Amino acid sequence: MSARLSSPSHDGRINLEQQRKRAKELLQRLRSGAAPAQLAQLSPASPRLADAQWLIARDLGFASWPKLKAHIDAIDFAARHPQFIADDEAATQHWRCGNDISHGLRLAGFTGAFHMLSDPLVMGPVRDVPAAPYRALRCDYISQAYGLEHPEVQRKMEDEYADLARLDGCPGAVLWCEADAYDQLFLIRVLAGLHNPPQCLELIEIDRMPGVERFIGIGQLAPDVLAWLWPQRRAVDVPMLQLAREAWAAYSAPSPHAWAQLAHRQDLALPLLAAALLRQLQELPGVEDGLSLSERLALQIISEFGQVPFGRVFAELMGKREPLPYLGDMMFHALLRPLIDSPTPLLIEAQAELEWPRQPLSLTPLGERVLAGQANWLDQQAPERWVGGVRVLAGQGHWALDRDLWPVWRG
Repeated sequence: MSARLSSPSHDGRINLEQQRKRAKELLQRLRSGAAPAQLAQLSPASPRLADAQWLIARDLGFASWPKLKAHIDAIDFAARHPQFIADDEAATQHWRCGNDISHGLRLAGFTGAFHMLSDPLVMGPVRDVPAAPYRALRCDYISQAYGLEHPEVQRKMEDEYADLARLDGCPGAVLWCEADAYDQLFLIRVLAGLHNPPQCLELIEIDRMPGVERFIGIGQLAPDVLAWLWPQRRAVDVPMLQLAREAWAAYSAPSPHAWAQLAHRQDLALPLLAAALLRQLQELPGVEDGLSLSERLALQIISEFGQVPFGRVFAELMGKREPLPYLGDMMFHALLRPLIDSPTPLLIEAQAELEWPRQPLSLTPLGERVLAGQANWLDQQAPERWVGGVRVLAGQGHWALDRDLWPVWRG
């Protein structure tokens, strides 16, 4: 449909009365001949209100008006009866890869303890090493990449992983995830590390929300929508745990072969994992230009817009270009810094006195050549890069991704 018939929701809530009003307005347009031709073709010669309602429901992603109404009624019921729907207990552990839903869960009536593991596994080295050196490796990367004080990073990581250790054998836990690589890597990290799973271990994960045009994550949803999600949780079973261990080992390995094999499968016990692994696989350098998908998309935006503020590039990437949004603003800033700070930069950063989101970015001549596929970033002085357990060094043989999204060795 070329034009929207309704205002899509951002937080998952849909106003039924508003949709009824829009259906009546659309009916008048259909009867007067003022509706777009493609809509008129979808309705009978003598349209009724039910036909306009169907078009509105279809525009919001529902198969019928009754299905739209049932969805709205379910969310309204959850909002009116939070203790009935959110029947967790104080001993229940709610786990997430950030703190974006902790307040919403409280407002919705949840009473269990909230925990997070915020380690951004989509960036930096993720190696299969014992716990202490692993945490040291991650602390070093996070403090350096994000410009954070090392002791504070270390304190937070030690606290989060100490909480994670108490997940073993607890009475009950629920993991809240969406479909992107940040969440799915969090999911397999948590599951793979369980030696004695909780007595009741459940998962809530979604890749879309009815009525939301651009679903990015659970954190954007209203508290009553979180309560509506609660009955949809499902038990984590043995095949899921086995897959998580296999996927974590593959992601943290120095070769991406096993990781790619999982990413291209369609039969995984965790149904959202393959797409996330495939998207994360695309952070390996492309065999022709040496760029990750995130880098390539950012350079394309800057090339199209000309000199453009950092923050606008991020907004365009997350709002329109990124196929599976996962980056936060600090992560995006850290991702582009090597392209700016390299002795052979691809980007120029102007007006350094401004806060970074307002600093204009533009391509260097080398950046234009790399984006056009006329030069390879890894033949220049690109900094060391890690994607999971795969280390990429400029000027040396390394793993890259071909056009079919399979890893190949580039000598």
